[in-house]
Amino acid sequence: MTPGFGQQTPVYSQYMMNGFLFNPALAGNDGTNSINLTAREQWLGLPESPSTQSISFQTRLLKRSYISKSTMVKRSIPKPSRSSPVGLGAHLYTDRNGMFRRTGIQLTYAYHIDLDKSQLSFGISAVGYQMSISNEGFFDTFDPNDPLLMEYDRNVFIPDANFGAYYRTDRYYAGFSVTNLFQSALKIGASKENNYKLLRYYYITGGYEFQVGSNLILMPSILMKSPENLHTFQADISARLMYMDSFWGGLSYRTTDAMVVFAGLRVDEFYIGYAFDYSLSSIRKHTIGSHELMVAWVFGTNARRYRWLSRY
Repeated sequence: MTPGFGQQTPVYSQYMMNGFLFNPALAGNDGTNSINLTAREQWLGLPESPSTQSISFQTRLLKRSYISKSTMVKRSIPKPSRSSPVGLGAHLYTDRNGMFRRTGIQLTYAYHIDLDKSQLSFGISAVGYQMSISNEGFFDTFDPNDPLLMEYDRNVFIPDANFGAYYRTDRYYAGFSVTNLFQSALKIGASKENNYKLLRYYYITGGYEFQVGSNLILMPSILMKSPENLHTFQADISARLMYMDSFWGGLSYRTTDAMVVFAGLRVDEFYIGYAFDYSLSSIRKHTIGSHELMVAWVFGTNARRYRWLSRY
């Protein structure tokens, strides 16, 4: 038998817009309430290609309020005023990859420590999801009398947990997180040989903000991720240019995989972003690319609102 390696976790091209999706320490990190919707269709034109939809909510519990100190480029640096250090978040998602579909919920608790001119955050998430296996179109290709196909469970519920840490100032940030902390077992059949486990994934992020003009900010960033067995290490190297705190565009290179073009705009409290991935691997012969749409609503009372532009 020849072993194979495939995509186990969703890919997000606009990772810098909502790092909470893979790092629980970001829940409430910026002091606002936010609802974020993401829809991604990967490798269009390829049958049974990955498809991901998610909605997340996060907030910072405040005893009273946050105040903002304006800077020369309409940015806001948070200054805590009798605030709670606790952030909360929730994440609902469904991810389809071939005959497998994973639907789950993630509930997050984060704790933020305000330092002199920076913030250190820690977060942990309780995760539960249902792994479903569809046989639609499957028996047309394979032997319907295969013992594994006759014995596997169609739906399996799996609990797990994620952990993250995050540090940032008004100019740069760095984060570390690990998902599938307990590497829960995935048993898809009656045979003892059919026990699999979800690999633990590690994420490292970092970014910096350069003021390049009175209304322009350049924000290079990087996301590195790898499973515990190191078989599919991947890095997204990105550069984003923000204009007047309302428009942005940029490029990313995903190692061994794709070039990404993305852009977006802000309309009052709403942020809309779109990304297109052009595949660089041999799979490009079978697909017209990947599309990702992100919509965020960032809201709160005027006394507590501020933005860290590394997220929006």
